[in-house]
Amino acid sequence: MGRFTHAPRIDDVIDIPAQLVETQSKFLGEAGRAFIAALPGRAADFLERWELRRTGPSMYGMCALVLPVERADGTPAVLKLQHLDEESAGEPVALRVWGGDGAVRLLGYDDETGTLLLERLDTRDLNGVDSREAVRVIAELLARLTSVPAPAGMRGLGEIAARMLDDVPVVSRSLPEEAERRLLRDCAAAVREVVDEPGDRLLHWDLHYENVLASHPADAREPWLAIDPKPLAGDPGFDLMPALDNRFDAAETVWRFDLMTEVLGLDRERARAWTLGRVLQNSLWDIADGERALNPEQVSIARSLLAR
Repeated sequence: MGRFTHAPRIDDVIDIPAQLVETQSKFLGEAGRAFIAALPGRAADFLERWELRRTGPSMYGMCALVLPVERADGTPAVLKLQHLDEESAGEPVALRVWGGDGAVRLLGYDDETGTLLLERLDTRDLNGVDSREAVRVIAELLARLTSVPAPAGMRGLGEIAARMLDDVPVVSRSLPEEAERRLLRDCAAAVREVVDEPGDRLLHWDLHYENVLASHPADAREPWLAIDPKPLAGDPGFDLMPALDNRFDAAETVWRFDLMTEVLGLDRERARAWTLGRVLQNSLWDIADGERALNPEQVSIARSLLAR
C-alpha cells in the first residue's frame, strides 16, 4: 500500500485517481479495469453496509483506494478497497493473528471482495525519521510480528524459493554480463543451503518505510504500526530486505543487516542466505519485466553480504 496520495474529486461517491487506473490496467489488465469500474458501486455499498461516513478525500497507493471514514459510534477508521488476489487475500488473515500488536487493527473484512475496514492511523511514515532510527523501528516491529507461527494454509516460502531456484538457469541467460549471471548463481547457491528449512513464522514480506505509520493522534496506542502485509509462512531472514534497499545507502548495508539480525535474534548465516534470496527474487522479477541488467542497489547489497 505504501504512502498514500490524495486523489482529485471525480464524482459524488468516490475519487478515482488516474494513477490508480493506470497501475491497475498495467499490472492486472482486464481484471484491473474491472476492479476500477466496480469501485464507485463497491464504495457506496460498503459505506452503507458498515454504516460509515466519509470524513476526507480519498488516498491511494499502487494497488488500493483508501477512504477516511467514521463509524456509527464516532470511531475514526479507513475503508480499503483493493483487488482480491493471492497477496491481498492473506492480509486480513495476518492482521487477525497479530490482533493490533505491532500492526494496524482489522475492524471488518468482506471475503467476497477483499474490502477491509481498518483502524485509522496518522499519515506520518518512517521517511521522516533518521534512517538508523527508522531501521531500528522496523527491526523491533519485525521481532514482534515474526514471533508468531503462520496460520494453517498460508502460502509458504519453501515453495516460492523452490520455484526461484528452478527459474535461475534459464532466466539468468538473458543477462548479457557474466558478472551479473555469476552473482545470481551465487545468490541461488546461498538459498539452496537453506531451502529445506524455510521456516514457519508469519512474515510481513513488505515492511518498508512507507508501510510503517504513526498511530492516530487521538489514540497514540503505539508510536509506530505496520500496515499492508503481503504475508508468508517462512524464515524471518526473508523479511529484512525492504529495510536495506529502501532509502538505500551502501555504507549502511552491513550496519542495517547486523542491527536487524541482532534485534530479531537471527542466525546471521541463515539471515544472509534468505536476504540473498530476496535479491534473487527481485532480480528475477526485473528480468521478467524486460530488464537486461540487474538493479545496482540489489547488486550492491548482494556483494556486501557475499563478502562477509
